[in-house]
Amino acid sequence: MSDPHERRIALPHLELAAQVWGGDGRPPLLALHGWLDNAGSFAQLAPRLAARWQVIALDLPGHGHSGHLAAGASYHYLDHVRAVLAAVDALGLERYTLLGHSLGAGIASLVAAAQPERIARLLLIEGLGPLGDDGTHTLQRFRDALVPPHGAKRKPLRVFRDVAQATSARSIASSLPAAQAQPIVERGLVETDGGWRWRSDPRLTRPSAVRLAETQVHALLRGIAAPTAVLLAQPATSYLPAAMMQARAACVTDIAVTHMDGGHHLQLEHPQAVADWIAAKPSS
Repeated sequence: MSDPHERRIALPHLELAAQVWGGDGRPPLLALHGWLDNAGSFAQLAPRLAARWQVIALDLPGHGHSGHLAAGASYHYLDHVRAVLAAVDALGLERYTLLGHSLGAGIASLVAAAQPERIARLLLIEGLGPLGDDGTHTLQRFRDALVPPHGAKRKPLRVFRDVAQATSARSIASSLPAAQAQPIVERGLVETDGGWRWRSDPRLTRPSAVRLAETQVHALLRGIAAPTAVLLAQPATSYLPAAMMQARAACVTDIAVTHMDGGHHLQLEHPQAVADWIAAKPSS
C-alpha cells in the first residue's frame, strides 16, 4: 500500500497537520478521526480509497501533529467545527466527500449541516451528530469543566520506555488490539527525556462545560442535505444506543444505516469491508 505524505495547514490561530493519500487530480475526501486518535486512524482504510479519491486525513486541533490551542482556550465540538471549516477553506476544497469516525463523525455531521452545499457525500462510522445531553449530568459536568486548572488534580504525563509499551497501554485502555492501535500510537507519540509521551493536549480529557440538548442535535441534523451513510458496530457501542441513533437517523432526509460485526474502530479492524461499504454508496 502507498505511504501518505505530510501536509501542514496554516490557520490564523494554529497550524494543523494532515496525512494525504492519492494524487491531486482526484476528488477530495476529508477524513476526521475520533477523540484522542489522529490521522493514523485511517492508515489501513485510506490507501484502499486512494485510487478514487485524494484522501486528506486531518489531525484535529490538539491531536497528532496538529498544534495545541492557546492557554485559556478549551476544546469543544463547535470549535472543532470552526477549525475544520477553516482548514477546508485553506485547502481550497469547494466540494468534497466527508468521512468521520466517532468524534470525527459528530464533527462531520455539524460541518455538513453548516455548509450543506459543499458536501458531496457524508460517510459516518460509529457516530451521527455530537454527544447530546438529557440533563441528567448537566450541572455536575458544568462544575467539573470550570474547575480552574490550578485547582484540578492533574496527573503527570506518563513517559513510556518505548513504542511497544505505549501501544500496549493504548490497547488496554481502548480494547483495540495492539496491531490495530499501532498506527494511531506511532503518530501520537513524541520522544522526550527517558522515553516517549503522548503528543495530544492533556486538556482534551477535560469535560465540556455544555453539551447540546438532544432536541438541538435533531434540529442540526435536519440541516444535512448530502447523501449520508452511517456504519455502526454490532453489538452497539454503549454511548450509541439503538433508539437514539434511530431517532437521529430519522432527521436526515437521505440516509442509509448499515451494521457491521466488530468493535468501535471498524476502519482499522475491517478496512477492506469498510472500503467496500464506502465504494458501494452512490456519488451525488
